[in-house]
Amino acid sequence: MKNFLALFYARNREFIRDKGSLSWSIIFPLILIFGLSFALSNDRYLYKVGVLGNPDAAQQMLRDIPHLDLVQYQDKSAALHRLGRHQLDLLIDAGGTPHYWINTQSRKAYFLEQTLQAQLPGKLTRMTVEGQEVGYVAWVIPGILSMSLMFSCLYGVGYVIVRYRDSGVLKRYQATPITALEFLGAQAASRLLISVSTLAIVFAGSYLLLDFPVKGSWLLLLLVTALGALSMISLSLVCAARIDSLEFMNGLLNIISWPMMMLSGLWFSLDEAPAIVQQISLLMPLTHLVNAARTIMLDGGGIMAVASELLVLSLMSVVLMAIAARVFRWQKK
Repeated sequence: MKNFLALFYARNREFIRDKGSLSWSIIFPLILIFGLSFALSNDRYLYKVGVLGNPDAAQQMLRDIPHLDLVQYQDKSAALHRLGRHQLDLLIDAGGTPHYWINTQSRKAYFLEQTLQAQLPGKLTRMTVEGQEVGYVAWVIPGILSMSLMFSCLYGVGYVIVRYRDSGVLKRYQATPITALEFLGAQAASRLLISVSTLAIVFAGSYLLLDFPVKGSWLLLLLVTALGALSMISLSLVCAARIDSLEFMNGLLNIISWPMMMLSGLWFSLDEAPAIVQQISLLMPLTHLVNAARTIMLDGGGIMAVASELLVLSLMSVVLMAIAARVFRWQKK
């Protein structure tokens, strides 16, 4: 424990002394969040319509209504959830007795329904849901915060360890009683504290100024953040376990981080993505972190609502940390 605490303390001091990294880890996500809040509009030129059942029948039924973007859903509850958030303007089931749902609090749904009834008078049964609109900025903020955490964890641990190996620092550590697990554990604990602390500052600042929704438990959100950070720290440790080239490590982290950014549902919903893409996204820790954060912040979900994400993030952290400790190498080839 003495060795662990000494390494933990040393790494924290090293980060605090690096004023550039400390400032950028706080300023960058704030710039991104505030830039999006002012630059993006919630206006849409298309009506987004969810489809249950046979998509061809729905397409045929709605063929005379212009400017529709049809999205097929297999899960009715998920589609109704999207409709309640105003992320769909209308939901239609063309199978059996055709019927549709609208959100009674949506202005776009009102005009779309008038067009639908004019085109298909008396052919569809009307059903309703209610729910307040969740704008794109509020929807994307959990993703931006998660992305900031991902970059902090991946580059703040893996890149540093490779730099230590390249400069011969790890070779000196090898001559001490420190074990690989102690060293990696201290690096992970230090980065976990730093990443969660800096993210808390960013979160608090943006929340006070933008007042985005946080309907669920703050403590549960903190737990999700910590587990998400730990899973990505463990992934970074696996990458850094044997690499001794800073250039190669930088390229590898880019290969890992960019697909996670694009396929995790951070910037846009994956509802319209092919099934194989949705399955691949479930292998990424960022996907589970973003989903859990949105469930807590936007839906007010409790611990049971995010239990599967917590379990996946915990398992990823344990497995990846064990792999990193097993294959870790102190010296360059």
